[in-house]
Amino acid sequence: MSISASMVKELRERTGAGMLDCKKALEKNDGNIEKAIEYLREKGLSKAAKKAGRITAEGVVEAYIHGGRIGVLVEVNTETDFVSKNDEFKEFVKDVAMQIAAHNPQYVSRDEIPQDVLNKEREILKQQALNEGKPENIAEKMVEGRIEKYFKDVCLLEQEFIKDPDTTIKQLLTEKIAKIGENIIIRRFSRFEVGEGLDKKEENFAEEVAKQIQG
Repeated sequence: MSISASMVKELRERTGAGMLDCKKALEKNDGNIEKAIEYLREKGLSKAAKKAGRITAEGVVEAYIHGGRIGVLVEVNTETDFVSKNDEFKEFVKDVAMQIAAHNPQYVSRDEIPQDVLNKEREILKQQALNEGKPENIAEKMVEGRIEKYFKDVCLLEQEFIKDPDTTIKQLLTEKIAKIGENIIIRRFSRFEVGEGLDKKEENFAEEVAKQIQG
């Protein structure tokens, strides 16, 4: 596959790796950007990968309130207080808070999902497949595909970014790490919705948030 200059440029922006390394990564992965990113991280050529293990003890807690109906608190950590005052970092944190308001994730990453919760979800998905008339062996295979969709629904890092559905929050985070030059971690969050857990008139506030942000 022919590797264009625009493809190399996009990969450089997302990883901070050198031009020749980006070109080689794309060539080895048939022009697939996501696989090229993984390749660079595995080789330790991505600046984001090199920063991933560094301590993040600074940062901010961002509060976002939508229409007095949905509230979010999110803690995002950085290596230095200087970066936590950076405009690009602050914009990123605000975007993350709005993402949480709009799409109501339950966890930051799949690693946070308790094993018993994951086991229960697998059981439910398998039973759904069996109820559809699928044989046992096919049902087992279907569970693996459907559990990936479950991760995208409940894990913040795996959700599509509300401002750009072609980018996940994890990809956005990687881009910011490469661009800002410090490790960044979305540590924790809480989301509150008026009347949550109570019987009430059906209203989709999350959909309303997403529409306003995209509009």
